[in-house]
Parts: sequence; C-alpha cells; structure tokens
Amino acid sequence: MNLADFIGSILGFLLTLLVFSYLLGDNPLFRLVIYLFIGVSAGFAGIVAINSVLLPRLIAPLFSNSFPEVIQAIVPLFLALLLMAKLSPRISSWGTVPMAYLVGVGAAAAVGGVVTGTLFPQVNSSMNLFDLQLAVDRGMNVGFFLVNGGIILVGTITSFAYFHFGARARPNQPAVRQPWIEELSQIGLMFIAITYGVLFAGVYSAALAALVERLSFLVEFLRLLLSSFISA
Repeated sequence: MNLADFIGSILGFLLTLLVFSYLLGDNPLFRLVIYLFIGVSAGFAGIVAINSVLLPRLIAPLFSNSFPEVIQAIVPLFLALLLMAKLSPRISSWGTVPMAYLVGVGAAAAVGGVVTGTLFPQVNSSMNLFDLQLAVDRGMNVGFFLVNGGIILVGTITSFAYFHFGARARPNQPAVRQPWIEELSQIGLMFIAITYGVLFAGVYSAALAALVERLSFLVEFLRLLLSSFISA
C-alpha cells in the first residue's frame, strides 16, 4: 500500500467512526462529517457545472467567430443576469421572467418525460401481459401468464381508483365518492401498501449492505494496520 492509499484509508476509517458516533446521539463530530460531505458535494457539483456547462456552453461561444453561437450565448447570459436580480428585494421582479421560463421548461420536460418514458411504456407492457403468443414464445404456462397479467391489471385499475378524488357534494354533509369507487380504492390501497413495503425492504437491504461494507472496511483496515506493525 502506497502512502496516498494509506492516508486515504486512515481518513476513511476516521470518518466512518465519526459517522457511527451518531449511534451515541447527535454530536459535533457527526455534524462535522455531514458538513464536510455537503461541502465536498456542493464543490464537486459546482466544478462539474463550470466545466461541463458554463465554460463550453456560455463562455466559449461568446468568444467564437460564429455570430449565431454568440447570439445563442448572449440570450442565456442575459436571462441569468436577470435571475440574479432575485437576490435584491428592490429589483426582484426583474427575475420573474427567467424564473417563469425555468419553471415552464422544467415542468414541460418532466411531464414529457413521464408520458413518453413511463406512461406509454407501462401501458404497452400492460397490454403485453395478455399477449398469449408472447407467452407461447417464452415457453410460459398460459394460465399462469393470464393470472399474472390479471393481478397487475387489477392492481393498476384499483390504484388509480384510490387517487380518484371526484366526489358528490351533499348539503351540510361531507362529500363522498361513489360506493363502487370507494370499494375499488380499498383494494388499491392494499396494492399500494404492498408496493411501499417492497420499496422499504429494498431501501433497508441497500442500507444494510452499505453497513456491512463499512464494517468490513473497518475490520480489514485494522487487520492490515496490525499486520504492518507486527511485520515492522
């Protein structure tokens, strides 16, 4: 092990122990590690933004010989300067235009990504669950294939029913949903609970794997350190 790896291992060992100190309660050492992690992450994100976005997409085009590239760089630079006006209460209204542009573009990109990347593929996959020829091609039992598709279809429909918020208004009484929608929503609630349980189990398993990896690192580091002292 060279000197750089040894120093890195010592730092990793100490920082891991400081993180584990949270088991004894919140303390300044644990918060020091958290602040260090946040600072390093913010610095890394800033360097990536400068090297991958600002320099190649904003600064470099401003000094290029291509007039269209200069114009394309001036517009976002102007919007960025207007956005910085939000830092001052006196001229904060100037930053409304770039803020609205960012929110609009972000919402459009999010909705477009959900529709084309999630909704349509999920609908297509749900339709394939009842494609008997696909089951035959995969060598699957047709009955099991249909039962599996039926469970997923029922889970999808009842989960949508759970998030159906339409209700009939009644005088001097709280609004209630249609009885058949309420029944479907209860079945959907069961599917949602199972889904959240599976997700929680996955998160717990990932956290447990990370804990085992850190404990293994501590034991291995101590073993290497003791073997180095003994051999010396």
